[in-house]
Amino acid sequence: MKIVVAYSGGLDTSVLLLWLKEKYNAEIIAYCADVGQAEELDGLEEKALSTGASKCYIGDLKEEFAGDYIYPMFQANAVYEGRYLLGTSIARPCIIKGMLDVARAEGADAIAHGATGKGNDQVRFELSLNALAPDIKM
Repeated sequence: MKIVVAYSGGLDTSVLLLWLKEKYNAEIIAYCADVGQAEELDGLEEKALSTGASKCYIGDLKEEFAGDYIYPMFQANAVYEGRYLLGTSIARPCIIKGMLDVARAEGADAIAHGATGKGNDQVRFELSLNALAPDIKM
């Protein structure tokens, strides 16, 4: 089994990466989306590989994110409670799209994320995947 994991380098996704590898005896491919966070990506590939990933892709999604997601969001005046921009939430479908490109290229069986049930990110990731590729497991 081969699984592409949305990897941030934080505790949740680092534990998830190792757990999936052990639980499913799977090859784990880390995927880090660069949507403009710059210094947060420093050392991420090394950390993913040392945590147990066989490969780590860092997808440069900055232009796609700005043009296809952020710009239309501003055009729609999509603001939460009249003051909060939705940059983080609008990034999730873009990240899933990047992960799908890697999953298809690598012949992966599944995609995983480390979003907890506390927020809406879990729903955003899963609905995006179901809409774009219902054949890929989450």
